[in-house]
Amino acid sequence: MIIPVAFAGEESCAFNGDGMAIEKNPRYIDSEIQMSYSPDNNPRSRGILVRRFTGDSTPFSFPVKKVRLVNEWPEDPPFLPDDFSRQDPLDDGAFYTVPRLVYHIDEPAVAALTQYYRKNIESGSEILDICSSWVSHYPLEFPRVMKRISGTGMNKLELIANDQLSDYEPKNLNSDPKLPYNDNSFDVVTCVVSIDYLIHPIEVLKEVRRVLRPGGKVIISQSNRCFPTKAIKMWLSMNDRQHLELINAYFQYAGGFKTREAFDITADGSGAPDPMFIVEAVKA
Repeated sequence: MIIPVAFAGEESCAFNGDGMAIEKNPRYIDSEIQMSYSPDNNPRSRGILVRRFTGDSTPFSFPVKKVRLVNEWPEDPPFLPDDFSRQDPLDDGAFYTVPRLVYHIDEPAVAALTQYYRKNIESGSEILDICSSWVSHYPLEFPRVMKRISGTGMNKLELIANDQLSDYEPKNLNSDPKLPYNDNSFDVVTCVVSIDYLIHPIEVLKEVRRVLRPGGKVIISQSNRCFPTKAIKMWLSMNDRQHLELINAYFQYAGGFKTREAFDITADGSGAPDPMFIVEAVKA
């Protein structure tokens, strides 16, 4: 199966001195993804219509509120194997076999994350998006102003459909936490609403530290949405505030990171948008 991707309707952007967009981008990009099955023997194809949230030209505002991390964790990890158990313990490869070309958080949460990235990731950076999918929520200009955007995720077809990636490597981090990249390769690593699915989160963050350059940073974003059968047991028993403390603990036990910072970046606007939080860590 192959997926050629053609995105339609993207407008040109002007850039300021930092290379970031200053003109209005469209709020949505509607596109068709063509999926071909066994083209050598049966060249039938079908198109899937998708709508991408750009994070721009929305009616929302994007406050950033610092959250104090106060929990004092013991020297050794207090976690038990059962804490990382899941309702569905079967191999994740089967669960993620079919591409899901949908959003797992709502538009205000996507837009809040996009705006946070624009303000907190410098142009010219080399970025790695772990647990990636068909969208990475980066601003539209990022593929043009960043040196490299790599992605690793469960579903190869979703990664092919992600037009913000310059390269990708399918990877199941629950079966093998080792990242397929050299030491000191990236300036920034992002992970969007996925750390709750990792059964070896400390080992994964050790790998993140390895592939980051000194002074590079990790941006972990989290909401309250999940596939409950695939999220780890202790995550499901915690509230949003406790999730931030848990992520901070993961960084502590991974080692090699400076003091972490947490932020509530939930968008302001009509209705009740999905909450959105950030835990950011810098490699020592």
